[in-house]
Amino acid sequence: MIEICFVCTGGTCRSFMAERIAKKMAKTKKIMDVKFSSAGVMSKGEPSATNACLALKKLGYDGKQKKSRLLKKTKPECLYVTVTNDHKRFVNCPKVLSFEELAGKVIDPYGQDLETYIKSAKKIEENVELLLNKIQNLRGVL
Repeated sequence: MIEICFVCTGGTCRSFMAERIAKKMAKTKKIMDVKFSSAGVMSKGEPSATNACLALKKLGYDGKQKKSRLLKKTKPECLYVTVTNDHKRFVNCPKVLSFEELAGKVIDPYGQDLETYIKSAKKIEENVELLLNKIQNLRGVL
């Protein structure tokens, strides 16, 4: 089982959307042995942003709200995928990479309109797609 945790600042927007997008994409690609979660480096247990939920629903993903989780302690067996390179400094684990290293920067939609959340979610889709393709490709050589 591969465990992947998406990490952003508050855990209410980008990492939350990445988790939901990854779950559906993995299921579609028949990648069943990957577990996804999300956390924020400054999370306070807040519910997911309303526009994040609406953007996910509009794009065909699970938009059900959940409470954000603070990234307290890392697990050595988990792969941490941060939204920005800056978030990497909060993750005390050797297995960490960022969306910026995959398919590029994801704008922070926090507090903005629905269209901004949708734009952010679409960039997250690109990053998650690339990540899942890398996982599938690596399996072919292992």
